[in-house]
Amino acid sequence: MKKHLLPLMIALATLPGLASASCYASYKAKRDNPLKLHFGVAEVGDQHCSKKAAAQAIGPRLEKEGWHLLSIVAMIPEEKLGEVKADAGDYFLRY
Repeated sequence: MKKHLLPLMIALATLPGLASASCYASYKAKRDNPLKLHFGVAEVGDQHCSKKAAAQAIGPRLEKEGWHLLSIVAMIPEEKLGEVKADAGDYFLRY
């Protein structure tokens, strides 16, 4: 009977880590007067791991700083973040 509990205990121990998993989205944003554009990467929770949901999560963050979200470019797996870090520059994980 104890043999059957071990896999269950391991699965339950790993669930909190899975619940806090994150997704990352690259986006384009603008600010008017004068016109400024930027490309960035933002972390969103795993419940926002689609372009539409990421836009709903990132848009308000940008608006607080006077930026307007133009588009979500792509959803980026964590292992690929290094490939876009230089492109995002100061806007890498800023919002």
